[in-house]
Amino acid sequence: MEQTRFETGMEQLKKIDGIGGENVIKSLENIAPDVGRFIIEFAFGEIYPRENLSLPEREMITITSLLTLGGCESQLEVHINGALNVGISPQKIVETFIQCIPYVGFPRVLNAITVAKSVFSERKNLGENF
Repeated sequence: MEQTRFETGMEQLKKIDGIGGENVIKSLENIAPDVGRFIIEFAFGEIYPRENLSLPEREMITITSLLTLGGCESQLEVHINGALNVGISPQKIVETFIQCIPYVGFPRVLNAITVAKSVFSERKNLGENF
């Protein structure tokens, strides 16, 4: 039996973002449940499972895009966790952000590094080794 986009999306969401992604979806249940469903079905059900890019490559693109947009710190936090979950090292995340300095400037990169520092610290407090 073929999976629905929602089922595929939930699988991807759990694999990449774990509890952080689930919390985002739950936070939408009482106010905008359709937005949660759109995220699951479209982003995670159709975009993430596509061939040609690995999950680490997709998360690298995602954190870079969120940094570039600016003002997306809560989403950046979820996806930095996702990047770590799919095997991207903290050093590689920071180096990716440094690469963005000439294109988007120091303020947005500093904001992203601040979020990353918080995520790394929280995960180390949970006993994770990087």
